[in-house]
Amino acid sequence: MKKEFIAELFLKFEDACYDFDGVECWSSRELQPILGYSQWKNFKNVIEKAKKSCEQAGEEVKNHFADFGKMVEIGSGAQKEIEDIALTRYACYLIAQNGDATTKSEIAFAQTYFAVQTRKQEIIEKRLLDVARVTAREKLSQSEKKLSGIIFERGIDNKSFATIRSKGDHALFGGRTTNDMKRILQVPTNRTLADFLPTLTIKAKDFATELTSHNVVDKDLKGDAQITKEHIENNLAVRKILDDRGVKPEQLPPAEDVKKVERRLDSEEKKILKEVKKIQGKNKKK
Repeated sequence: MKKEFIAELFLKFEDACYDFDGVECWSSRELQPILGYSQWKNFKNVIEKAKKSCEQAGEEVKNHFADFGKMVEIGSGAQKEIEDIALTRYACYLIAQNGDATTKSEIAFAQTYFAVQTRKQEIIEKRLLDVARVTAREKLSQSEKKLSGIIFERGIDNKSFATIRSKGDHALFGGRTTNDMKRILQVPTNRTLADFLPTLTIKAKDFATELTSHNVVDKDLKGDAQITKEHIENNLAVRKILDDRGVKPEQLPPAEDVKKVERRLDSEEKKILKEVKKIQGKNKKK
């Protein structure tokens, strides 16, 4: 496939894309000629195959193939409505996969184009989830540091603070201790449990910790007994919220070591900055 042909097709696909309620879409009528189909009925057959593939993949067809009417000129200023379909990027990918790549170079290109673009979207979504988890973990660390500062002023030492946190975990995880959860999630003994918890659980712990910090000050609580009781009650309250929504924290699967996630994000950030500097350098030379 010649570079010129690739560049031409790339621009056609990019130009045909439009935004519909924040979702990237392509019109089936506009995509038809780009993919090398001269007759609508032939292209419609490919679309129907793509819909079946969508259904088999467990996706809602209507979420990716939206029917609508389109007005077209038929001569002498007259118009008529023809059927059209708004296609998501995933729908376009399935259409390309169900097209005939052996006889149509456009289909062969589209298969790669939409596969790469879909993969890019998956990578972006994964990165956003990673960033959210790292951010949540940092927030929990800050909340725990804040709580420790508050209760140390009330005569609580490091050993007692560790006990308070452990009692909080016992309440949040339905009677399982911190060490129980570390065994269940196969967390190394020298590592912190929170580093291997999913984002939802990290945020749950953070919320309970923030509640304790607030109430210790607001109620002017003092001593191990009062503060421990408060922290247990807050974790039980957070657990109830999760339980009411069908979520049991102790049953959620472990997440990737957050330290590894941080290192990966840092490495990716350095690569991005390096590429940006390269582009800036090239632009300055022009």
